[in-house]
Amino acid sequence: MTARMHLQPAALGLGMTGQRVRDRLIERLRENGIRDERVLNAIRTVPRHLFVDEALAARAYEDNALPIGHGQTISQPWVVAKMTESLFLDGAQPKRVLEVGTGSGYQAAVLAALGLEVHTVERIGDLLRIARKRFRTLGLNVRSKHDDGRIGWPEHAPFDAIVVTAGAPVLEDALVAQLASGGTLVAPVGGANAQGLLMLRKDADGKVQERNLAQVVFVPLLSGTVG
Repeated sequence: MTARMHLQPAALGLGMTGQRVRDRLIERLRENGIRDERVLNAIRTVPRHLFVDEALAARAYEDNALPIGHGQTISQPWVVAKMTESLFLDGAQPKRVLEVGTGSGYQAAVLAALGLEVHTVERIGDLLRIARKRFRTLGLNVRSKHDDGRIGWPEHAPFDAIVVTAGAPVLEDALVAQLASGGTLVAPVGGANAQGLLMLRKDADGKVQERNLAQVVFVPLLSGTVG
């Protein structure tokens, strides 16, 4: 799979947002266990500094979560890489993916850079409008919807993969139901202060096998819509 973005020269950035800084981030991700070169290349290619406020652009290629307003964050690059990489484990080759929690749009952009057909749902209207502008600027074909992410996007189900970018005490049954046979769902599950990053694989009989990939901290998965 190859990236499908058509970036303008300005999007490539200079100085603290330039290629050398991005390459250092990729090396840190490798050192911390990310192995899939397709995922690493997507993260190298997607200009993370365009997904944060201009005042934070110099910190965009640190391996840290950053605030994006409305009590939300852009996830740590390692977490984005780990969640994305999990979709391809054991030889899986997803084509259609649902993201729950668009946020800044960065995770969706990484998925789209891998050539996946991305559907993303966001409950906060202001964040979704900004993310859509970013998708257009980068020439990304991402379908988005302003809605309660806990209900997924049933009219476009089933999905080969589902990525949930907010934590909840339990997995939402509606999301598991929208996962195709053989599909992978990755989500943070647990309490407010720490969650297990769970990977679920649904077999041909509809049974779900579960694997804990890491301990993480995400913002909470909330109901309803805002703005």
